[in-house]
Amino acid sequence: MLILQSIDLFVTWAITALIVAAILLIILRALFNYMDVNPFTWHARNVRRVTDPVLAPVRAMLMAFRLDPKVAPFIAAILILVAGYLILQLAGTLLNTIAGILYAVASHSADTPIAIIGYVLFGLLGLYTLAIFVRIIFVWVGGSYANPWLRSLVKITEPLLGPLRRMVPLVGMFDISPIIAFLILWVCQAAVARTLLAKWPLRFF
Repeated sequence: MLILQSIDLFVTWAITALIVAAILLIILRALFNYMDVNPFTWHARNVRRVTDPVLAPVRAMLMAFRLDPKVAPFIAAILILVAGYLILQLAGTLLNTIAGILYAVASHSADTPIAIIGYVLFGLLGLYTLAIFVRIIFVWVGGSYANPWLRSLVKITEPLLGPLRRMVPLVGMFDISPIIAFLILWVCQAAVARTLLAKWPLRFF
């Protein structure tokens, strides 16, 4: 368990450091543009080279929606924060599930098999919730179905979202089926916690 705690701490700090570094580079590029720094200097070239993979798609997305591409650094910073949060949640869910299974096995209780099933189900429901959330983000930023990640997310989440989309009417122009899906998954997680994991801890980190 101590090893998992160390891994969780390392992952949290590493991802946080990457987020801060990425946002600082984007801010630095925005400052260079504002101060009209010579783009051929060593610093400007390297900052542009590092930030282009993030800013170029965001700028293209804004132009597709007929929005001012000058706000691309701000939007990119928000997307980096969201992506970092999702990665932390994913890592936390996986590590928490592994910790729960190890805790149940180490307890040598008669309820260990039930607890293992409970931890696996609880973790899978959490991962499924994250998959739906990531799919929503992909759609909001204009992700194409040609993207293999988006195709995989659609295949994973459509068995739940598809039927809900057919049953739940639009609210104005908005599809609220993902919200209903989140509620269903939350209720399922609560049911697992109150039944299979009633006598077991849910969080380890």
